[in-house]
Amino acid sequence: MSAKTQRFRVLALASHLGLLVWISLWQLFLTTDQQYSLVFIFLLYVLPLLLPLHGIIKAKPYTHAWANFIALYYLLHGLTVFYAVDSERWLAAVEVVLVVGMFTGCSVFARLRGRELGLGLKKLKEEMKEECERFSKRS
Repeated sequence: MSAKTQRFRVLALASHLGLLVWISLWQLFLTTDQQYSLVFIFLLYVLPLLLPLHGIIKAKPYTHAWANFIALYYLLHGLTVFYAVDSERWLAAVEVVLVVGMFTGCSVFARLRGRELGLGLKKLKEEMKEECERFSKRS
Protein backbone atom coordinates (compact mmCIF):
# COMPACT_ATOMS: atom_id res chain seq x y z
CA MET A 1 0.00 0.00 0.00
CA SER A 2 1.44 3.37 -0.96
CA ALA A 3 2.02 6.10 1.61
CA LYS A 4 -0.70 8.29 0.10
CA THR A 5 -3.22 5.47 0.26
CA GLN A 6 -2.19 4.74 3.84
CA ARG A 7 -2.79 8.39 4.86
CA PHE A 8 -6.33 8.31 3.52
CA ARG A 9 -6.92 4.96 5.22
CA VAL A 10 -5.86 6.49 8.53
CA LEU A 11 -8.13 9.50 7.88
CA ALA A 12 -11.08 7.21 7.13
CA LEU A 13 -10.46 4.99 10.14
CA ALA A 14 -9.84 7.84 12.59
CA SER A 15 -12.87 9.79 11.39
CA HIS A 16 -15.09 6.71 11.49
CA LEU A 17 -14.04 5.78 15.02
CA GLY A 18 -14.21 9.42 16.10
CA LEU A 19 -17.74 9.69 14.72
CA LEU A 20 -18.76 6.51 16.51
CA VAL A 21 -17.43 7.80 19.84
CA TRP A 22 -18.78 11.33 19.29
CA ILE A 23 -22.31 10.22 18.38
CA SER A 24 -22.39 7.88 21.37
CA LEU A 25 -21.20 10.59 23.77
CA TRP A 26 -23.52 13.19 22.30
CA GLN A 27 -26.67 11.08 22.37
CA LEU A 28 -26.01 9.53 25.77
CA PHE A 29 -24.43 12.33 27.81
CA LEU A 30 -24.23 15.70 26.04
CA THR A 31 -27.76 16.21 24.74
CA THR A 32 -29.83 18.81 26.51
CA ASP A 33 -33.08 16.85 26.55
CA GLN A 34 -32.98 13.07 26.62
CA GLN A 35 -36.22 11.90 25.05
CA TYR A 36 -35.21 8.56 23.50
CA SER A 37 -34.62 5.13 24.98
CA LEU A 38 -31.18 3.51 24.92
CA VAL A 39 -32.38 0.89 22.43
CA PHE A 40 -33.64 3.57 20.06
CA ILE A 41 -30.38 5.51 20.34
CA PHE A 42 -28.37 2.36 19.63
CA LEU A 43 -30.47 1.36 16.63
CA LEU A 44 -30.68 4.81 15.07
CA TYR A 45 -27.31 6.36 15.87
CA VAL A 46 -24.75 3.67 16.76
CA LEU A 47 -25.68 0.55 14.76
CA PRO A 48 -25.27 2.10 11.28
CA LEU A 49 -21.67 3.00 12.17
CA LEU A 50 -20.96 -0.52 13.41
CA LEU A 51 -22.02 -2.16 10.13
CA PRO A 52 -18.92 -1.19 8.05
CA LEU A 53 -16.48 -1.14 10.97
CA HIS A 54 -14.99 -4.60 10.35
CA GLY A 55 -14.30 -3.87 6.67
CA ILE A 56 -12.84 -0.46 7.42
CA ILE A 57 -10.50 -1.95 10.02
CA LYS A 58 -9.48 -4.66 7.51
CA ALA A 59 -8.88 -1.94 4.83
CA LYS A 60 -11.33 -3.34 2.28
CA PRO A 61 -11.87 -0.80 -0.51
CA TYR A 62 -15.41 -1.96 -1.30
CA THR A 63 -16.49 -1.44 2.32
CA HIS A 64 -14.97 2.03 2.31
CA ALA A 65 -16.97 2.85 -0.82
CA TRP A 66 -20.37 1.79 0.54
CA ALA A 67 -19.65 3.27 3.98
CA ASN A 68 -20.07 6.66 2.31
CA PHE A 69 -23.81 6.02 2.09
CA ILE A 70 -23.86 5.69 5.86
CA ALA A 71 -21.74 8.84 6.19
CA LEU A 72 -24.36 10.78 4.23
CA TYR A 73 -26.98 9.82 6.81
CA TYR A 74 -24.85 11.44 9.53
CA LEU A 75 -24.14 14.46 7.35
CA LEU A 76 -27.87 15.05 7.00
CA HIS A 77 -28.33 14.60 10.74
CA GLY A 78 -25.52 17.02 11.58
CA LEU A 79 -26.64 19.70 9.15
CA THR A 80 -30.25 19.44 10.30
CA VAL A 81 -29.33 19.79 13.96
CA PHE A 82 -26.90 22.61 13.14
CA TYR A 83 -29.71 24.51 11.43
CA ALA A 84 -32.61 23.68 13.73
CA VAL A 85 -31.29 23.35 17.31
CA ASP A 86 -29.39 26.38 18.58
CA SER A 87 -28.34 24.77 21.86
CA GLU A 88 -26.63 21.84 20.10
CA ARG A 89 -25.09 23.70 17.16
CA TRP A 90 -21.48 23.09 18.23
CA LEU A 91 -22.18 19.39 18.76
CA ALA A 92 -23.52 19.16 15.23
CA ALA A 93 -20.53 21.08 13.87
CA VAL A 94 -18.16 18.48 15.32
CA GLU A 95 -20.28 15.73 13.75
CA VAL A 96 -20.17 17.42 10.34
CA VAL A 97 -16.37 17.80 10.50
CA LEU A 98 -15.98 14.11 11.39
CA VAL A 99 -18.36 13.05 8.63
CA VAL A 100 -16.52 15.13 6.03
CA GLY A 101 -13.26 13.50 7.16
CA MET A 102 -14.81 10.05 6.95
CA PHE A 103 -16.35 10.71 3.54
CA THR A 104 -13.11 12.09 2.12
CA GLY A 105 -10.95 9.36 3.61
CA CYS A 106 -13.25 6.54 2.52
CA SER A 107 -13.75 7.89 -1.01
CA VAL A 108 -10.11 8.52 -1.78
CA PHE A 109 -8.92 5.32 -0.07
CA ALA A 110 -11.42 3.20 -2.00
CA ARG A 111 -10.32 4.75 -5.27
CA LEU A 112 -6.57 4.53 -4.65
CA ARG A 113 -6.59 1.07 -3.10
CA GLY A 114 -8.95 -0.25 -5.77
CA ARG A 115 -6.53 0.91 -8.45
CA GLU A 116 -3.60 -0.66 -6.60
CA LEU A 117 -5.45 -3.98 -6.47
CA GLY A 118 -6.71 -3.72 -10.05
CA LEU A 119 -10.36 -3.61 -9.02
CA GLY A 120 -11.35 -0.74 -11.31
CA LEU A 121 -14.28 -0.93 -13.66
CA LYS A 122 -13.62 -1.15 -17.38
CA LYS A 123 -14.45 1.83 -19.55
CA LEU A 124 -17.69 1.50 -21.46
CA LYS A 125 -15.87 1.64 -24.79
CA GLU A 126 -13.69 -1.34 -23.83
CA GLU A 127 -16.67 -3.27 -22.50
CA MET A 128 -18.65 -2.67 -25.71
CA LYS A 129 -15.72 -3.78 -27.86
CA GLU A 130 -15.36 -7.06 -25.93
CA GLU A 131 -19.09 -7.67 -26.14
CA CYS A 132 -19.16 -7.07 -29.89
CA GLU A 133 -16.24 -9.47 -30.38
CA ARG A 134 -17.96 -12.11 -28.26
CA PHE A 135 -21.23 -11.89 -30.23
CA SER A 136 -19.51 -11.78 -33.62
CA LYS A 137 -17.69 -15.05 -32.79
CA ARG A 138 -21.02 -16.78 -32.14
CA SER A 139 -22.42 -15.92 -35.56
